[in-house]
Amino acid sequence: MTLFIALSIALFCGILFGFGLIVAQMVNPNKIFNFLNITGDWDPSLAFVMGSALLLFIPVYKLLKKKLRQPLFARVFNLPIATLIDRRLIIGAGLFGIGWGISGICPGPALVNIASGEPKIIAFIFAMVLGMYISNYVNIVISQPNN
Repeated sequence: MTLFIALSIALFCGILFGFGLIVAQMVNPNKIFNFLNITGDWDPSLAFVMGSALLLFIPVYKLLKKKLRQPLFARVFNLPIATLIDRRLIIGAGLFGIGWGISGICPGPALVNIASGEPKIIAFIFAMVLGMYISNYVNIVISQPNN
């Protein structure tokens, strides 16, 4: 497969995912805030969006995993092999959740919202990229053997 075809497929999938986020209103931070506000004006629709996605994904994934020996548009499946729930995973998940709760947005919807040019979204993306660089630096530092 040529690089152009691979990039075209990736672009199509990204646009399709973005439209899904828009239709489900997951690009609206107020939707997230209302879902997380279980003591006030709670909006359970986010749970239905996530539940519907899982109800569709799980059986299709299991079926395709049995039927396909290799992906349609790649040489091998890139499935995660790590199964350990360690301190780093818990801390990272906690930080992600705190950021999601404070801002009402996560990386996927932020990238969809970038076209709005809204300062909050631009600041979020800047902080997200900065966090990735800091995370890479911290991973390098903690993986070096003690001298």
